[in-house]
Amino acid sequence: MKKKFKIINDPVHGIITIPNALIYSIIQHRYFQRLRKISQNGLTELVYPGAKHSRFNHALGCMHLMQKSIEVLKEKGVEISAEEEKGAYVAILLHDLGHGPFSHSLEYSIIDGSHHEEISLQMMEELNREFNGELTLAISIFTGQYPRRFLSQLVSSQLDVDRLDYLKRDSFFTGVVEGNINPERIISMMNVKNNELVIDAKGISSVEKFLMARIFMYNNVYLHKTSFSAENYLIQVLRRAKELTRQGEDLFATSAFKYFLEGKESGRLSKHGLELFAQLDDSDVLSAIKEWQFHQDIILSTLAQAIVERRLPKSEVKIQKNPETKIRKEEERIKKLLGIDDASYFVQQSEIKITPYQTDKHPILIAFKNGNVEEIVDVPQSILREVLKQPIIKYHYHTIKVK
Repeated sequence: MKKKFKIINDPVHGIITIPNALIYSIIQHRYFQRLRKISQNGLTELVYPGAKHSRFNHALGCMHLMQKSIEVLKEKGVEISAEEEKGAYVAILLHDLGHGPFSHSLEYSIIDGSHHEEISLQMMEELNREFNGELTLAISIFTGQYPRRFLSQLVSSQLDVDRLDYLKRDSFFTGVVEGNINPERIISMMNVKNNELVIDAKGISSVEKFLMARIFMYNNVYLHKTSFSAENYLIQVLRRAKELTRQGEDLFATSAFKYFLEGKESGRLSKHGLELFAQLDDSDVLSAIKEWQFHQDIILSTLAQAIVERRLPKSEVKIQKNPETKIRKEEERIKKLLGIDDASYFVQQSEIKITPYQTDKHPILIAFKNGNVEEIVDVPQSILREVLKQPIIKYHYHTIKVK
């Protein structure tokens, strides 16, 4: 494979280099190019207008941080072969390949019971066939089956390069400075002990800053009450479109989008379904919603118009749940005002749970000079060890604005 030396100018990390010909060929593949048209943060741009960045940008940023991480570990004496290095780059580059339109917003709406990581794996397996087995090691790292666990932990854990990039990137594009972190500082503190990714003890404060930044971003961006409502409307408009399609309505949609509206796939995709999924991006959904504004079904058209014209519902976030009597009363009001039988599309109450640190997932390990390794929530020097153990639970409520 011919060597292709390319550089990319990234607004977040600066110059990103493409390390080898395989990576270059994968980036040029239609599967990966599709990520240019998949928004990183769903409809967050309706609240933060700068948040128009894509999964394409994020994937390249992750690869860049993986390069930095591998470089640091090798400098500290961790033996990493050229094949392992290449496998780690491919695994992180493709970790979000299976995201559908609007990323997490429509995670389970396009295809019932299918997570983006499962579709990413299917796409990686297909690419592996096209590239004559060159992705085999990358797939092993991605699935956590490779025996050198720290490589998989760099791809997916509570302190992986995925999170390091998206926090920095999302903070930059939204302008929410509370989420800004210093990935290079954290990466410089990385090491490997007993085959596990660890952080040198002098990096505790940087890790705590990272964990707090993540909480701030969930509070202020990912679960912002207005963008949360907008994305809920996106879910509801697809729910209604699928119901009408099942009832025999021939809704406007691209051929690939129509295939999934008809519910022809669930769980693991067929080969035909995978190829159609690879044709989907945000434009399929947006073009359909623009047309659905004018449909005779009042539920579908009202939801579509609200998204296109940014007429979003009245929403609030509270510590206590609203009583069911209030929900039922509001639903009855909306039914009468719109002349519909089901107001659940417009009146929603959802639990929001932010978990600063998950004790049941791969722990963040702190390595001390004396050779001891402790989980961050058990380290006496951690000023946040009690805070990190407590989930934050709130309730989001919204109802349509109808005079």
